[in-house]
Amino acid sequence: MSRPLRIALLTHSTNPRGGVSHCLSLAEALTALGHEAVVHAPDPARRGFFRAAACATVSVPACRIESRSTADMVEQRVADYWDWFTAPGHRGFDLYHAHDGIGGCALAELHAAGLVPRFVRTVHHLDHFQDPRVEARQERAVVAAGTALCVSDTWVTELRRRYGVAAQRVSNGVDRAAFSPVPGPGDAAVRTRLGLGDGPVLLAVGGLEPRKNSLRVVEAFARLRVRYPRAQLVVAGGASVLDHSAYAGLCREALQRLGLDGRAPGAVVVAGPVPQADMPALYRIADTLAFPSLQEGFGLAVIEAMASGTPAVVSRIAPFTEYLGPADAFWAEPTETGSIAAALEASLEPRARAARAARGQAVAARFDWAASARTHLDRYAAHLAGAPQESVHA
Repeated sequence: MSRPLRIALLTHSTNPRGGVSHCLSLAEALTALGHEAVVHAPDPARRGFFRAAACATVSVPACRIESRSTADMVEQRVADYWDWFTAPGHRGFDLYHAHDGIGGCALAELHAAGLVPRFVRTVHHLDHFQDPRVEARQERAVVAAGTALCVSDTWVTELRRRYGVAAQRVSNGVDRAAFSPVPGPGDAAVRTRLGLGDGPVLLAVGGLEPRKNSLRVVEAFARLRVRYPRAQLVVAGGASVLDHSAYAGLCREALQRLGLDGRAPGAVVVAGPVPQADMPALYRIADTLAFPSLQEGFGLAVIEAMASGTPAVVSRIAPFTEYLGPADAFWAEPTETGSIAAALEASLEPRARAARAARGQAVAARFDWAASARTHLDRYAAHLAGAPQESVHA
């Protein structure tokens, strides 16, 4: 860009989720390149973002929602964004960039009202909702954008198939200063706090959620414990704006059925959201990242684990097949518990895991936030040079 830009980036939450992490890291990289990138997110808890950021952030005032209805949640969060950006002094950005459907819907309404120019939308992944109102909102958040971006070719193809939208690909990145195989001074404290022994320790990131295939991970782990009776599984994360309580209940029932609850103390540690400062240590402590997801936009946790020297078990599906070669990870068929269990066991064989760890370092080195930011700036330039910009009422 020939001049610094003021960029408003919108994400759906201040909690630790892959899309939120991507948004913050991109904004930090844009800021380092001399632009004013400001990340916005609804913040009903008024706690701020899950980590300190080297960019400007705005915790958008948001109402607490008692209803478990996804439609009610989406409508309220769109309204929260509307209230914020219609207030004087909260606009005046050169470019607006939504990183999720909630932000995309809010910008679509603001654009229709003549309050913001055409906006950019990044699609990390799309969900399938039974409620037609939510499906309609999800579609509008994509098709109303002036420019659509995706973090994988898989979703570029899916947007064209589903909505006829021609999206462009942008890359992810990883902070290799934070995520490193070099042991840190706090690693032992994290191990002690989570009650982790000599292991082997398996790590699942994303909470107990259908998309993360958590139930099959639990079942596969139970099979692994036959050979490794001291193995432990840590389930980190799970701060989602969607209600996954019913599925989490199924996972907890499975833990009881498989003897992995009170009868095997510490076998499975459902840690919930882990402080960001502890995540590099947790990746290093883990012998394997168990990440056989049923659907991902990219799978940022895979690159973070690899940068930390930890091999990953992933699903033999896109987008993993886009950026990982046959010998870069341990592969599993995500709908087959036996395949996941076999991949987990293979990941604990010393020579195989050492080889994957070395290859993982090379994979992680390909993903750089500064390079991602420069690609985004090219996309922004093309976006701004497109159709004439509507007047912006600051």
